[in-house]
Amino acid sequence: MDEPGTTGVHLVRTRERVDEVSALAAALGGRVGVAGVLEDLNRKGSVRNVPGRAVRWGFRWDDEDSRSQRWWPQGITTSADADPATEQVAGRAVLCTSWYSKDVDGLNKGSRVTFVDVGASGGPAYRHVLLVEAHLSASGTVDLRPVKVHAGGLVWHGRYLHAAGTARGIHTFHLDDVMRVPGSGDPSALGVGVGSFGYRYVLPVRFTYDAFAEDGVERMRYSFLSLAHAARGGGPAGAPRLVAGEYGRGSRTTRLVDFTLDPATSLLRVSDDGVARPTRLPEQGVQGMQGATVVGGRWYLTTSAGRCLPGSLYVGRPGAFRRRTGVLPVGVEDVSYWPSRDQLLSLSEYPGRRYVFAMDRSTFD
Repeated sequence: MDEPGTTGVHLVRTRERVDEVSALAAALGGRVGVAGVLEDLNRKGSVRNVPGRAVRWGFRWDDEDSRSQRWWPQGITTSADADPATEQVAGRAVLCTSWYSKDVDGLNKGSRVTFVDVGASGGPAYRHVLLVEAHLSASGTVDLRPVKVHAGGLVWHGRYLHAAGTARGIHTFHLDDVMRVPGSGDPSALGVGVGSFGYRYVLPVRFTYDAFAEDGVERMRYSFLSLAHAARGGGPAGAPRLVAGEYGRGSRTTRLVDFTLDPATSLLRVSDDGVARPTRLPEQGVQGMQGATVVGGRWYLTTSAGRCLPGSLYVGRPGAFRRRTGVLPVGVEDVSYWPSRDQLLSLSEYPGRRYVFAMDRSTFD
């Protein structure tokens, strides 16, 4: 890999929104965290035979989520990323996925994340949590605004959730900040401006790592994220690494970079000037990348072929990828890795063809 600082791109962390988040918590009656959501799951998925030659196991969302024209699933991470030692959160094996909202009837609801208990009795159980920005108004009320981000990738590490923000950079959320909207579910009744679109749970952004680039270098597009793993069946060795990459076709760049995470805080490690600088592989990725993860130095890249054709997986190292054509479902998106299961996990986005699924990584050796 190149040395840090040679990529020409970097991230600068914004001010932490401590006062705004605290004011929102006071208005809503406190925080419940992820554990509170997991105790109040309200939707059920159904285990299905997912179309895709490489798929070992998978499930379908409920009918509303499977068919929604507003909400489109994108990123995926797991409790194995959050806690590599136990691979559980609150005693459960959990998936976390992201969705972005398309404009429907002139309304864009931003983005949301979904926590899924994959071991729940009767099949996967889950609940959506709306991502919000909290703003203090001049009158002293707290205004909620939707986080309008594509959220093409997620990394859940420790108590933080990092979401890909494309040209903006990376949005970071503290998962202890999950809050329940009490009463009728309308925050405006509690002196909170705007609303939560009927969502019972909200998660406010703490800060953003804004994307910058040196003169003559195109800013990085943070299309997807994942956590790199040192070896099969094991968690990251030493400091964990956050992998990021670009979706691009034609003449657009398809760069791959990684950042060091501080194992004590789960935040991006910064230099003395407060800047997070990545390393970059000397070769680029492939066109149409939707997600990438790393296991023992080997890369696994997902690519979609649109609404009608199966997706593909690229395996190897940059500059020497081998394509496994058409082995993934239609509309495949991000990818993550579950070490103890030695499985790659992914999801697909198109209405009527939306699945979350697992693949045996050893299949691609």
